[in-house]
Amino acid sequence: MMPDLLAARAQMGTSLAFHIIFSVLGVGVPLLLCISEGLALRTKNPVWMMLTRRWARAAAILFAIGAVSGTILSFELGLLWPTYTRFAGAVVGLPFLLEGFAFFTEAIFLGLYLYGWDRLSARAHWLCSFPIWISGMASAWFIVSANSWMNTPAGFVIKNGKVVDINPFQAVFNPSTPFQTVHMILASYVATGFGVAAVYAFAYLRGKRDEYYRKGLMLAMLLALVAIPLQIVSGDFNARFLSVYQPVKFAAMEGIFRTQRGAPISIGGLADPNTGEVKYALEIPNGLSILADYNPNATIKGLDQIPREDWPNTTIVHTSFDGMVGSGFFALLVAVVFWGLFLLKKRLPTHKWLLWGVVLASPLSFLAVELGWMVTEIGRQPWSIYGYLRTKDAVTTAPLLNVSFLIFSLVYVLLAVALIWLLLKVARRPLPQVTLSEQGYEVKEPEVEKVGV
Repeated sequence: MMPDLLAARAQMGTSLAFHIIFSVLGVGVPLLLCISEGLALRTKNPVWMMLTRRWARAAAILFAIGAVSGTILSFELGLLWPTYTRFAGAVVGLPFLLEGFAFFTEAIFLGLYLYGWDRLSARAHWLCSFPIWISGMASAWFIVSANSWMNTPAGFVIKNGKVVDINPFQAVFNPSTPFQTVHMILASYVATGFGVAAVYAFAYLRGKRDEYYRKGLMLAMLLALVAIPLQIVSGDFNARFLSVYQPVKFAAMEGIFRTQRGAPISIGGLADPNTGEVKYALEIPNGLSILADYNPNATIKGLDQIPREDWPNTTIVHTSFDGMVGSGFFALLVAVVFWGLFLLKKRLPTHKWLLWGVVLASPLSFLAVELGWMVTEIGRQPWSIYGYLRTKDAVTTAPLLNVSFLIFSLVYVLLAVALIWLLLKVARRPLPQVTLSEQGYEVKEPEVEKVGV
């Protein structure tokens, strides 16, 4: 049996670990189908429309699963963390409200999109895809802005133990918001790009190399190529911001136990809080000071200036951070090599080692998303709202949290299994027959299903 605090954190962490995968794909896939349908209408190539139809089905499934998952999370937030909701509700209720509007906007236009294939003009149908991906991106922005507020609280004053002088816009646009929101949205496009590309790269490895698989692979890898370098640059800005506004989290990420000038970067290794060292790490002298302040002699604040009870779990935070960065740079390498060979040879690279690299970059991209959120959340501990509300004081006093953890974990496992089963079912459907003309397009869906990729 776990203590109540650990059970509540485990339940919330497990739920978020599943939900973030649904959300990432829900943000990224609509953008892909919008681009592919636009290419179909512009080039009159039916293959682009075949991809659009396939991805539209996937987007509908992701929206449905994500809606169920998000609803469960909203209940968990109130049930597990009642003190947090009382404290935060009046301050950051606005982004949750706006996320609801974005969600319903996405639902309305997704309905128009899915049921308007034969009822809307080709251009009107394509235009319906824009509110879908824009609303998905907006939903991510609003939710992450609320999480940003937990890291750098703003927009309120505590007087006599009560929250007063609330400014919801100042809370939404807190100092962390621009860094976290951009980083998360780009992560969604990176993971979606490599996730979709892996499907077509695996098909290539199985010998399926017609135009449908080639275009699917190229468009997904193009999204990945655009997003991954921007993601790494945004991560650099984010880390530099943390060194000033969240120095404790930054020190835990980098394994800096002692305040020092000319601090090195520790790549890999295990951060040991008992010895104050990062064991087995590759160190680059002065590297961290250069990256954080563009000055090799800059002073980096260490954990020695913070009471020990306010330290996060340095081993998990440092390891997660290194895993996230390593996964991101591997994905960047794959994207650069893929498109470098494409430009060099003027054709799609089909080397097995590179296709396997694309396949491997897919789970690593999603792993980077998970590890990034572990850095964000565990790095803020022991605070729920940094500097104001400790996590141990925010948890519910209700009994049976261990039972609740097991039940909700089972629910999310079932949701994940349902998602995989439904997506595989979509992937195994034979492709529709599409005919494009100046007036629009005609689609003939197959009557029987066959097993394929």
